Amino acid sequence: MRSVAVVARTYAKALFDSAKEKGRLDEVRVELQEFVTALHEVPELQALLRNPQLDPPAKAEALSAVLEGADELVRNFFRVVAEKGRASLIEEIAREYEELVAAEEQILKVELTTAVELDDKEATSIVDQIEKASGRRVEAVRSVDPGLVGGLVLKAGSLEVDSSVRGRLARLRHELVQGARP
Repeated sequence: MRSVAVVARTYAKALFDSAKEKGRLDEVRVELQEFVTALHEVPELQALLRNPQLDPPAKAEALSAVLEGADELVRNFFRVVAEKGRASLIEEIAREYEELVAAEEQILKVELTTAVELDDKEATSIVDQIEKASGRRVEAVRSVDPGLVGGLVLKAGSLEVDSSVRGRLARLRHELVQGARP
């Protein structure tokens, strides 16, 4: 059986290719995100899509009604996803689609965690430095973790740069323990 991630990626790629061909990457992205938001705000809709007792054609019909005013490409896509019995994967598909659009537009998505809340000027300065170093446009999600004591932790995909005081202390402790062994 194919993993959920592979299936979601396959559907996202098909939608991405169609949207790119029609020059509507952003419009589709926005509508996908609006639908995912609706899934979180209307638990009944999410329950409907995840209900294993409801057959795929019934889910497709329900989605058609919900998406009546949506972009034709998005409506058709959701209909196909539902008819293929993959309606429960819509959130994963939307995440995969976001990643494909980000890669296409050379957007680097990063998580910036600091010990204290940064003001907008400080955050912009850090993002500007990352953009210069990476040569890509950066979208940063900011968070605060007082446990860092000072400094920051930057995550981009599987890469993590930890210049926090907590991280430095952990590395120093590790070096001291390693140095104490024969």
